[in-house]
Amino acid sequence: MTDVKRAFADLSHGQVHYRHAGAGRPLLMLHASPGSSRQLLGFITEFARTHRVIAPDTAGNGDSVPLFDREPTIVDLADVGTRFLDAIQVDRVDLYGSHTGAAIAAELAILAPDRINAVVLDGVSQMTPAELEDVLANYAFPFPADRDGAYLARVFQFCRDQYLFFPWYDRTRGGRRDNGLGSAADIHAWVVEVLKANETYHLNYRAAFKWDAEARLPLLTRPTLLIAGENDPLLDSTAALAAFVPDQRYVALPRFDAPDFAATRAAAIRGFLADHA
Repeated sequence: MTDVKRAFADLSHGQVHYRHAGAGRPLLMLHASPGSSRQLLGFITEFARTHRVIAPDTAGNGDSVPLFDREPTIVDLADVGTRFLDAIQVDRVDLYGSHTGAAIAAELAILAPDRINAVVLDGVSQMTPAELEDVLANYAFPFPADRDGAYLARVFQFCRDQYLFFPWYDRTRGGRRDNGLGSAADIHAWVVEVLKANETYHLNYRAAFKWDAEARLPLLTRPTLLIAGENDPLLDSTAALAAFVPDQRYVALPRFDAPDFAATRAAAIRGFLADHA
C-alpha cells in the first residue's frame, strides 16, 4: 500500500498544505472544487507507482491558507502554483488538473511553460452568459457557522446533491445526473474538507466559473491531453474546447462507475506523459 504523506509549504501569503507520495518524475495534481487534494487520494496512490506525485490543496481550500480576503482570479491561483514549486524546490513537472484544477493547470502552463513538461486537463468548462449568470447567483456561497448547527446540514446537502444533479440546486428531472451516490465514507470525507474552508471555498469556484477557456486555451504552448468521463457534466464543453488548444489530444473516457474507468483513465494519461517525457 502506498504511503501518502502530508506536509506544508511556507509561501508569502501563508502555508499551502499538500499530499505527496512516490518517487521519480514529478507530477503535480490539482483538485476540483469544492474539496481538497483528499479527493485525489486514489489517483495519487495509482500514479505514485511511477511518479513523485505532489497534490496541494488550492489556496483557500482544505488546509491551505486563502490567498486573499477577496475573490482571486484563476491567474492568481496559478501564480501560487509557481511559488509553491519554488518552495518545495521542484523545477519542472508534469501537470494534471480536474475541473477548477484544470483551469488553474492551464493558466500555470501559460504562466510558466518552462516548468511544465505536459498538461492533462480533466473536465474543462466554458459557460454561456446565461449559464454564468445562473451559477454565480446560485451555485457556491459560504457556510458561516451557526449555533444550532443548521449550516452542517446545508453543507451535507450541498455535497450530496452534487452527485445527483447538475447544477446541484436544479433538483428537477431535467437536472438529474445519470449518476449514483458516493459511499457514506466518501460523502463524509468531502463534507469535512469543505467545512475546513467553509467561508472561503466558494471564492475559487467563482473564479473558475468566470475563467474564459476559449480565450485562454489558445495560449497553451505545452502538449495537452484533454479527457472527460462519459457522465462528467463537463464532457461536452471539454470536447468542444479541445479545438482551441494548439498541441492537443482528446480522449473520451467511460462512465465514472464503469469497471474499466480508472484503468482506462490511468492508461490514457500514462501513455500521453510517456510520449512527452
